[in-house]
Amino acid sequence: SAMEEMDREAVATAVQRVAGMLQRPDQLDKVEQYRRREARKKASVEARLKAAIQSQLDGVRTGLSQLHNALNDVKDIQQSLIDVNKDWRQSINTIENLKDVKDAVVQHSQLAAAVENLKNIFSVPEIVREAQDLIEQGELLQAHRKLMDLECSRDNLMYEQYRMDSKNTHDMNLIHTYFGDMQKLSEELAKQLWMVVQRSLVTVRRDPTLLVSVVRIIEREEKIDRRMLDRKKQTGFIPPGRPKNWKEKMFNILERTVSTRIEGTQADTRESDKMWLVRHLEIIRKYVLDDLLVAKTLLDQCFPPHYDIFKRLLSMYHQALSIRMQELASEDLEANEIVSLLTWVLNTYKSTEMMGNSELSPEVDINCLNLLISQNVVDQLLSKYMSTLTSNIIGWLRKALETDKKDWVKETEPEADQDGYYQTTLPAIVFQMFEQNLQVAAQINDDLKTKVLLLCLQQMNSFLTRYRDEAQLYKEEHLKNRQYPQCYVQYMIAVINNCQTFKESIISLKRKYLKIEMEDTLSSSHTNMDAILDTIAKEACSSLLDEVFMDLEPHLNELMTKKWLTGSNAVGTICVTVEDYFNDFAKIKRPYKKTMTTEAHRRVVVEYIRAIMLKRISFKNAEERKEGAERMIKEAEQFRFLFKKLAPGSGEDTEGLCGIIEAIAEVIKLTDPSLLYLEVSTLVSKYPDIRDDHIAALLTVRGDASRDMKQTIIETLDQGPSQPNPNYVPIFKEISVPTLTVPKLLK
Repeated sequence: SAMEEMDREAVATAVQRVAGMLQRPDQLDKVEQYRRREARKKASVEARLKAAIQSQLDGVRTGLSQLHNALNDVKDIQQSLIDVNKDWRQSINTIENLKDVKDAVVQHSQLAAAVENLKNIFSVPEIVREAQDLIEQGELLQAHRKLMDLECSRDNLMYEQYRMDSKNTHDMNLIHTYFGDMQKLSEELAKQLWMVVQRSLVTVRRDPTLLVSVVRIIEREEKIDRRMLDRKKQTGFIPPGRPKNWKEKMFNILERTVSTRIEGTQADTRESDKMWLVRHLEIIRKYVLDDLLVAKTLLDQCFPPHYDIFKRLLSMYHQALSIRMQELASEDLEANEIVSLLTWVLNTYKSTEMMGNSELSPEVDINCLNLLISQNVVDQLLSKYMSTLTSNIIGWLRKALETDKKDWVKETEPEADQDGYYQTTLPAIVFQMFEQNLQVAAQINDDLKTKVLLLCLQQMNSFLTRYRDEAQLYKEEHLKNRQYPQCYVQYMIAVINNCQTFKESIISLKRKYLKIEMEDTLSSSHTNMDAILDTIAKEACSSLLDEVFMDLEPHLNELMTKKWLTGSNAVGTICVTVEDYFNDFAKIKRPYKKTMTTEAHRRVVVEYIRAIMLKRISFKNAEERKEGAERMIKEAEQFRFLFKKLAPGSGEDTEGLCGIIEAIAEVIKLTDPSLLYLEVSTLVSKYPDIRDDHIAALLTVRGDASRDMKQTIIETLDQGPSQPNPNYVPIFKEISVPTLTVPKLLK
């Protein structure tokens, strides 16, 4: 068995221990000592064992007693549960009757709210009155505080009613009606707020605290709106009139105010004031700049940063301006009005006088501002401007010429410039008009300026053609009656001078308004205009010379006649008349003045030679030939003197022309007929445009050459070489010789 096994193990262990103790003989002496020690150990172990068993027995006894108590408790609980169960089954009907208590609790809660708001509820009419007085006194914050209290009372009552019975609209309406005056109060206060908002830019200067109060009220309302919307999410209830959205309304009011401000600046219409648009735009510029400066410096401080009030206002002004400019652009504008509008929209708006003002930066960045009107509308306006301007310029030029023509028939001389040259106001008027339109176009942009310059020069071209026609008509009218107009010569001189002024003005206009790179595109039209102007001037010079030679005609008719030979003063009179005319011609500007002198000199010589070729005289003898030739030489000298006086410094021209008369005189003067051929051939080699009929006429005037002799000389001449002066301008080709010889009649 297990016990025996344990005994055996114990004996074996004891034997091992004793063997370990008694290894050596001397250890036997200590056997008694060992025994006592072992006996002590054994007694100690036994004592511990007893104690352990005793404590275990005590524990078991306690445990049994507790189990016994627990059993009794369980029996009691079981009995109690049976009792409770019995009671509960009996009182189920009673619990159903407790609904009344629940309702009473809810009612109690409402009454508690009512009691809490009782003071407010009973004094609603009084609080409304007080609040209205406060509004009238401008104490808006305090008035709003009272309004908030009233609204709070009403909203709490409604909420309790909603919780109790959300479908009972009758009670809800009752509360709503009772607080009806409060709704009016809210509207009255709002009206006051919007009045302050409308005048905010004025108020902020006079009474910024009032504006701050308004903003605080709006902020309070925004907070209540948010709270009510949160509660709606949770409970489904929101009081009437919420959310009020006063912040949004405030911005709408500001937007309307800005629009009205801009629309209201148009004080005049075109009918009442030609400059209506310029005024309108200038007032807008001033108002907008002032408003934005106030908004930036003062208004910004009255609003919370998250309102971003300056940016919002800037955007409103831009929008309102854009709408206004589009409206103006769609009106039927005149050319100058289109320019005013475009200059304002494209330049003024972003200039330092407006949005580019240094005090508005950095908040306003002109590079980020959009165009006030679309590019499409800008292009339409520009094209309308160009077509209007074209018809205007045509009209102005026509009118300017008509006005100038009226001056041509006046009985007073034209005015002279500071150097004494005759002129009319035509070039000044034309170029002043061009200049004004170019300055206007330059305000808009370079592209338009160039287009307008091209237009001006193009119209100038057709205008000059009309000017030329009018000058011709003027001459024709004068020829019908040379007494009229009285100042014909002076006005014709003015026409010549105007041509020179036109030339100079075109150059200065191009220099001022045309970019260098555009020069080439215009050079052909410029050359064309210069050519027309030269033609007009030359035709006018020619008309004036015609005038001179009409006066000279009777005296030219006296040349180479019997009377002339016997001592007439025809050439003296011719010289005096020419000089007299040239007193007026001194008022012609260079270079046409020189043209005039040269042409006059040439025509005098041509007419003199023509008189010779008319064969009005045929000298009878050597004496007459000598006398006639000397008179011719003397008269050539008179002409030379005259033209040197009229045009000092143009020596060779005068020499050359008068030399032809002297050369002819030499042929007539010749006494030895055998040398006649030589003399004539010298003449022909110098002036190769002399024709046979000229030589025949010359020999007829000499009066001593037979028909055969003439024939021989002419036939022989044809083979001779010619050595004309390189500066010689053919003169004989202009002179015709009459085929009928009528010298006998004239003698």
